[in-house]
Amino acid sequence: MPGALAWIMDLITWLIVGLIAGVLASLLVGSGGSILIDMVVGVVGAFIGGWLFNAAGWRAPFAGLAGTIAIAFVGSVILLVVLHLIRGRPEL
Repeated sequence: MPGALAWIMDLITWLIVGLIAGVLASLLVGSGGSILIDMVVGVVGAFIGGWLFNAAGWRAPFAGLAGTIAIAFVGSVILLVVLHLIRGRPEL
């Protein structure tokens, strides 16, 4: 049972990181989405940011959860900018 509990805690951590990073990126770049959309943007942004930082050989600017959120934020901003370039800026 401890493995199942760890998996649930990891999922909750990913969702919280995604929510924080997505909302911050949405505030910076602008988004017409809901909290759920911001969370998805944040989680996808975490993968983009993680890949980018790994490919460039960069390290997280902070240790722990703050560094994870920072990397997810960078990826989320990149994702939102690319989405805005593809489909135009949403009407707010």
